[in-house]
Amino acid sequence: MSNDQPTLAYIGLGSNLGDRAGNLMLGIRGMIDAGLKISRLSQIYETAPVETFAQPAFLNMVAELRAGLPPEEIMKRLLAVEQSLGRTRDRAKGPRTIDLDLLLYGNEERATPLLTLPHPRMHTRRFVLVPLTELAPEFIHPILREPISALLAKLVEDAEVKPWRP
Repeated sequence: MSNDQPTLAYIGLGSNLGDRAGNLMLGIRGMIDAGLKISRLSQIYETAPVETFAQPAFLNMVAELRAGLPPEEIMKRLLAVEQSLGRTRDRAKGPRTIDLDLLLYGNEERATPLLTLPHPRMHTRRFVLVPLTELAPEFIHPILREPISALLAKLVEDAEVKPWRP
C-alpha cells in the first residue's frame, strides 16, 4: 500500500535580538521562499532564556510543515534561512536574531552530523512543548512514546512561557 501523504514535521522558531516578532515573520517568509510548505503556526510565546547567561527574553513559536523533502534537506534550508537573517553562532546558547530547529519529522529517529531527530532536548523545554502542544498535543514522541501534551504536563522546568502580546 502506497502512502502519498506528506510527512508532518515541526520547526521551532525563536528570536531574542532586534525586532523579535519581525524576525519570526522573516523566518517564516524565508522558510516559504525556501520551498517549505507551512500548514499551521502556533501563537507566539515570550520566554525567559534557559540554560544560559543573562540575555534578552525570547519570542518562540512552532511551525507545522507538510514535508515533501528529506529531513537533511529541510535542515540545510533552515540553516540557510538563519544565515540570510544574520544568525551568528559566536557563543553556544547565545543571543540570536533567529533560531530554526527541526524538532520532529514524522516518527523518524536519526543522528547524523547535521541533525538529530527527534530534537534531543525538546522534551525538556517548556518554550518548545507549549507551542508544540498547541499544534500537535496527541503526537507521540518517537523515542519516549508519550504524547507531546503528556511530556508538557510532567515537565518540571519552571521557566515561564506566556502568550506574547505586542
